[in-house]
Amino acid sequence: MEKLVIIPTYNEKENITSIINAVFALNKGYHILVIDDGSPDGTGQIVKSLIDKYPGQLFLEERAGKLGLGTAYIFGFKWSIERNYAFTFEMDADFSHNPNDLERLYLACKEGGADMSIGSRYVPGGKTENWPMDRQLYSKGGAWYTKLITWMPINDPTAGFVCYRKAVLESINFDMIEFVGYAFQIEMKFATWKLGFRIKEVPITFVDRKIGVSKMSKGIIKEGVLGVLRIQWKSLFHNYRSKVKNTEKTDNPSLN
Repeated sequence: MEKLVIIPTYNEKENITSIINAVFALNKGYHILVIDDGSPDGTGQIVKSLIDKYPGQLFLEERAGKLGLGTAYIFGFKWSIERNYAFTFEMDADFSHNPNDLERLYLACKEGGADMSIGSRYVPGGKTENWPMDRQLYSKGGAWYTKLITWMPINDPTAGFVCYRKAVLESINFDMIEFVGYAFQIEMKFATWKLGFRIKEVPITFVDRKIGVSKMSKGIIKEGVLGVLRIQWKSLFHNYRSKVKNTEKTDNPSLN
C-alpha cells in the first residue's frame, strides 16, 4: 500500500465529512486514518457513517478522551508501519492544509529525493491567510527561536502538514518523542534531521480555520518554548534511533 493520510480529530463535526470527501476526490490512491479522541460532538460517529462509502480506504480509530496530538500521530505512525504504507502524511481536519497540496508533498518524497517533506509557510512561495497579527508573531518568532536553539535548518519547524517515507518512521524511537502539543512537530523534525534523513520544504498557503475552534492555547505555546530547550539538551545524551532494524534508508542522506 502506498499512501496513508492521518487526521487526528477532536470536535471536528463541521469539517470532517468535507475533508474526507476532498481527499478522496483527488483520486490519487490515498487512504485515510481518522484518530478521534472521544469527540463529544459526534465526530467519530460521522466518520463511521462514511466507512461504507469508502470501503478499504477510510479507517477510524477511537480513543478514550483527549490524549494529545502527539500521541495520536504516534499511534497512527505505528498503525501505518504495521500495514506497510510507503508514505504517511500528517494533516489537519480543518482545511488549514489544502488537500490539493498532498500530491506536492508526496512527489517531493517519491520523485524529489526527500525522506520527509514539509508543507512550509516560511519558504519562498509559502504564506498564511486570515491570521491575526499576534498569531503571526508567535509562529514566526517560534520558528526563528527553534532554529537558533536547535541549529536545525528548517524554516517552518512547527508545520503540521508533513509526508514521511516509511523508512523515517521505522527509524525513529517513538519512546523518545515526549511532547504532545506544539513541540511534538518540532521534535519529529528534529529526530528526522538528527538521523540524517533528507528534508525538503514545499511552499503552501496555510489558511486559518473558518469553522470550529482553534486548539492553540497558552499551554501549547509554553510547551514549545521550553520544549525546544529540552529537545536540544536531551539530544546531547540520547539519540532517536529505533532499536528495531530499519529495512530501507535513502543513500547519502543530506538536507535539501
